[in-house]
Amino acid sequence: MTSTGDRDESGTAPRAGAPRRLPRVRGFAEWPAAGSPKDEGKALRKQIPRSSHASLDLDPSRPDAVSAVEESGRGRLPELTPIRVGRMAATPFAFLRGSAGLMAYDLARTPMTRIRAQLCGDAHAANFGLYGDARGGLVIDLNDFDETVPGPWEWDLKRLAASLVLAGRVAGADEDQCRKAAYDAAGAYRRTMRLLARLPVLDAWNAIADEELVSHTDAHDLLGTLERVSEKARHNTSGRFAAKSTEATQDGGRRFVDAPPVLRRVPNAQAAAVAASLEEYVGTLQEDRLPLLARHAVHDVAFRVVGTGSVGTRSYVVLLLDHRGEPLVLQVKEARASALVPHLATAGFETPEAGHEGRRVVLGQKRMQVVSDNLLGWTTVDGLPFQVRQFRNRKGSVDPAALATDQLDDYGRMTGALLARAHAHSADPRLIAGYCGKNEELDEAMASFAVAYADRTEADHTELLAGVRAGKVAAEMGV
Repeated sequence: MTSTGDRDESGTAPRAGAPRRLPRVRGFAEWPAAGSPKDEGKALRKQIPRSSHASLDLDPSRPDAVSAVEESGRGRLPELTPIRVGRMAATPFAFLRGSAGLMAYDLARTPMTRIRAQLCGDAHAANFGLYGDARGGLVIDLNDFDETVPGPWEWDLKRLAASLVLAGRVAGADEDQCRKAAYDAAGAYRRTMRLLARLPVLDAWNAIADEELVSHTDAHDLLGTLERVSEKARHNTSGRFAAKSTEATQDGGRRFVDAPPVLRRVPNAQAAAVAASLEEYVGTLQEDRLPLLARHAVHDVAFRVVGTGSVGTRSYVVLLLDHRGEPLVLQVKEARASALVPHLATAGFETPEAGHEGRRVVLGQKRMQVVSDNLLGWTTVDGLPFQVRQFRNRKGSVDPAALATDQLDDYGRMTGALLARAHAHSADPRLIAGYCGKNEELDEAMASFAVAYADRTEADHTELLAGVRAGKVAAEMGV
């Protein structure tokens, strides 16, 4: 006899062997799925041919380099602007690193499939690296998310490809090697997306970016470089930073030591405001992290200048000590609105609602990484949004502009695969894989775009240098 609990909505008992009808739950897929994401991706090729991604048609009203640099500096600390300009003026690759907004302006006018993914927003070749997980292991992945926002997946891939060409030129690689690095990055992205599309969803979702990736992408020439970077990263800890950057105090604690212009102590009121903001930060963490922080006490706060794209933002390091005097250093870094947001509407994408920018950065990072810093959070200092994370969490990076020329294509393949894995957390890999396909048409187009955009960036860099020489913008070189 069939119980009433086994009857369907009409009150009729299902026939033997019939599938059980369960209510659809919000956030879950329909079963069986309607349509095929792979076929949907293939169909997009008719609307946006893969070869069309080679095109770069610059808008006549495009900002000039000096104007773009000045605009991106609005809201930053004015006394640090010359350092930022000086770093951008060092090489065309450095200029690209500091001009995510200008490239987004250009990308918004290029062909797009309208497939949305969580973007890094600044996926240039120097924003990949090693960092430590909670168990002391090292993970290779994207590691900078200041500009993260949902948008067109092509933007990240094109920024990566163009940056590889520029890094290669700085490193002294010939044009064939530079183009091949971009080509191989796009190819690795496409092949990795196809691999992820074929895997069981849980396996694809939890694919760890580790040393196995080197074998997967045939990046064996990088092994020696990665081993050296890994060894250095293992020693890049809070303890080592504190040993170099702090001194003992009479009460048995420690405090930061001025090392201008990169590190400087701050007035007591400013330090107190940063320390007080950690109460809000703690509320953004998972509860199981709280006992860890509760066993540390705040000892000092200092201001520390950060990398090329972030110079001029407010960034603090907070020194915490445990009962043995062992340090944990947190970075409290200002989170500005993503430089991509003003250009999403032009590209036909929804502009995200305004909210806490630190929260945007942290959630975007967690959406893209398999393993993230377990102390990631956000807070507010003097009315401004900040992200909070561990400082010197065994981080290490490869400088793509210093690679041997025969390693550049290996690095391109590795970073292209990493980017695909990161995008597959928010975009269905079957959809993107269906569009990318089996052949190299997309790889060729992305490589052609990368070379053209690298040429444009070199011209922008030349314009910036001319502006510096003419006194239009101040630059402090070599800092």
